[in-house]
Amino acid sequence: MTTTHHLPAGTTGTGVHAVDISPASAGWAHSSLRVLELPPGGRHTFATGDSEWIVLPLAGGCTVVVDDETFPLTGRAGVFEGVTDFAYVPRDAEVAVASHDGGRFALTGARCERRLPARHVPASSVPVELRGTGSCSRQVNNFGAAGVLDCDRLIAVEVITPGGNWSSFPPHKHDEHRPGEESELEEIYYFEFAPHEGIPGLGYQRVSPSGHGSGTDVLAEVRDGDVVLIPDGWHGPSMAVPGHHMYYLNVMAGPDPDRAWLIRDHPDHAWIRATWPEQPVDPRLPLYTAPARS
Repeated sequence: MTTTHHLPAGTTGTGVHAVDISPASAGWAHSSLRVLELPPGGRHTFATGDSEWIVLPLAGGCTVVVDDETFPLTGRAGVFEGVTDFAYVPRDAEVAVASHDGGRFALTGARCERRLPARHVPASSVPVELRGTGSCSRQVNNFGAAGVLDCDRLIAVEVITPGGNWSSFPPHKHDEHRPGEESELEEIYYFEFAPHEGIPGLGYQRVSPSGHGSGTDVLAEVRDGDVVLIPDGWHGPSMAVPGHHMYYLNVMAGPDPDRAWLIRDHPDHAWIRATWPEQPVDPRLPLYTAPARS
């Protein structure tokens, strides 16, 4: 089990996985994340066990084989280059991921009860949302959001924050089961940054105690491949330094009977939402949109 909530790149990898976060290693019950790195011609097989998974290309394309079905994923050059297609694979299955040219692939997982059908989802079906305005502007790729993709427990989205902007703001939490008001969800943040002239990017992540759970308290400088675990607490802001766009992948799951993302804003900062209609969305957004449906 981890003893810290900020896990720098290279500290959680096992074998072909640059990142390997399981419920056991995180010290919680539901959410998982692996980042699979395959060389050209590489192939990896895994058993889904008691969890449902999404195979999400971060860089490169691949083929996913599950339940005698084959799903070719076009993928993308990188997370700042476009929306990607992906594959959903159910619990209690054997999965093979192979890549002709090699690449990096996120495996987002959640323990679940129902076994749903495996499927391929095209990039054109991913809703791209612009959230916030002004310096709080960010882009959300809602590929695995509740209400978008049929899953049993898993919720997953991508967030792109332009350099100099703040996202996950106002700080919010989802660590209590309050029907119709707040969900109880464990959350993983996985970060990547756009370099500038070969210089790597960086950002900062804050999580503060909410009075519930374990009292999670994080103020971390985050870089490519870093992970922050959020079992509880007010999380935000996520700050991108000027000149470097920030990407993070959110993976969430929890014990609530309804699969929903219901949040409570920090009472000291919730007022910021009322200022958004007075400001324009950052003109750098969207960085890209989903391709048109064919």
